[in-house]
Amino acid sequence: MHTNAFDRISRRGLLQGSAALAGAVGLGVASASHAGAEVPGGSPGFAHGVASGDPLPDAVIIWTRITPTAEATPGSGVGPAVTLNWQVATDEGFASIVASGSVAASADSDHTAKVDVTGLDPSTTYWYRFVAGSAVSPVGRTRTAPSNSADLDRLRFGVVSCSNWEAGYFGAYRHLAFREDLDAIIHLGDYIYEYGQGEYGARNGSVRLHEPAHEIISLADYRIRHAQYKTDPDLAALHLKLPFITTWDDHESADNAYRDGAENHTPGIEGDWADRKANSAKAYFEWMPVRPSGSGSSVQLYRRFRFGNLAEISMLDLRTYRDEQPTMKQVDDPSRTITGRAQMDWLTSGIVTSPTQWKIVGNPVMITPCVFPPLEPATTAALTELVGVPQAGVPYNTDQWDGYTADRTRLFDAITSNGVDNTVFITGDIHTSWACDLPTNAANYPGGPTVGAEFVVPSVTSPNIDDMLKVPPRTVTVAAEEAFKAVNRHVRYVELDSHGFGVFEIAREGTQMDWYYVDDLTNPQSNAHYAVSYRLPAGAGSRVSPTSAALDQASYRPGVDQ
Repeated sequence: MHTNAFDRISRRGLLQGSAALAGAVGLGVASASHAGAEVPGGSPGFAHGVASGDPLPDAVIIWTRITPTAEATPGSGVGPAVTLNWQVATDEGFASIVASGSVAASADSDHTAKVDVTGLDPSTTYWYRFVAGSAVSPVGRTRTAPSNSADLDRLRFGVVSCSNWEAGYFGAYRHLAFREDLDAIIHLGDYIYEYGQGEYGARNGSVRLHEPAHEIISLADYRIRHAQYKTDPDLAALHLKLPFITTWDDHESADNAYRDGAENHTPGIEGDWADRKANSAKAYFEWMPVRPSGSGSSVQLYRRFRFGNLAEISMLDLRTYRDEQPTMKQVDDPSRTITGRAQMDWLTSGIVTSPTQWKIVGNPVMITPCVFPPLEPATTAALTELVGVPQAGVPYNTDQWDGYTADRTRLFDAITSNGVDNTVFITGDIHTSWACDLPTNAANYPGGPTVGAEFVVPSVTSPNIDDMLKVPPRTVTVAAEEAFKAVNRHVRYVELDSHGFGVFEIAREGTQMDWYYVDDLTNPQSNAHYAVSYRLPAGAGSRVSPTSAALDQASYRPGVDQ
């Protein structure tokens, strides 16, 4: 008989553990002047700006929020219903309006309004606005996806995750808004954070304070928090310029959420989890430019986007259907799931039957095997059974796919058995940067097969290792990074200190992620700098490798139908 010394760890616990481990062991982007406190181009009635999202070849979601009276603040539940007129045009001056209509905004939807504008042309830039009486919203710009038959050479996306208001200013959004080479923004989760004031800030405390002051639980709470984030000028500017494709992770509801609860939820004190989850989901769907399917308790966020014959993007929901984060004994349990059966079937069938060259997965938590040490299950089964650890080794973080190895095996087996190549996972959550091959057996890497690659972007602001250690970046963590790569050889790049964003290109000859890091989260006008690039060439058996060439902004033009 033996005892197991391992148990579940929270996101902050994981990062604190990494910080303890680390403690033991330049190309500039010009900064523009920072926008003021008001939404750029906004009017008093539209204090939360406009946004667009979920582009299809013939449709896109447009969104806004109207404040009809001074009392009708977000979460208040009061205020008259308002009819908003909306317009979509092919020119910024609205001389050529191609679609228009009206939509109601009432207290039932927190005075948010969302329109699925259909009948549009593929690969086309549009401008849109909302009007209520004399109040006119900011003018937003958006773009439809190419037609399914379009023969594209390349696509390019900004990729972000983990934007914590109290941990700093959203400079990553501002620098992405500077660019003219992006087709859309992919946000991989933790768009908002649920904590109360002072509970989860930067290394030296909170840079700015959350509203409401307490941890958010009620529907009104979640509405107020979403509204606060929408007033950030950098986020508003990015929404104004590009469509978003988003999914949620845990902090849109509560830390380390799963199907029946969350680590950051106490049922006896904070009420029933199902009620809190429903509150968070209702506010999310009100405040975000997303197109979920279904309704009520069966509403579904995971969905897929087609970009010609070049790429298909499957956006996952890895919180709604997952089992509770496992103990170490439960990691290999085949009955436990991170996706749920229906989503796994949808994901595997989509990847296997996709007609596009590239299969991209928008993945809220890391799928790369990260274990100490990587073990060969066929030869170490007796040992792992004896000491009570998972077959492949002790996972770095059981909140990731490493805690649900049966689901990962199902997915990887589907990819390999069907001879699928050109699969890339783009991921957030862990507040750090990674470029990894995805081996079917980490212990046999690089000799064994791989199923694709994973590129992980850092947090926009949420704390990482140097923040927790309160040490200068790129000091004590460098040795830890090298040690980690030495053990997990399929991890080609890991950087534990910096915050920022990724720029991800999908092209015929390969995919590439460029990492950019913001210099100072406490400075609303901070510069950002280019850091590094990694590529996955097209073709079976390709491996991730570094490249010295950042993606060229000057020559890029969004794909158009041929």
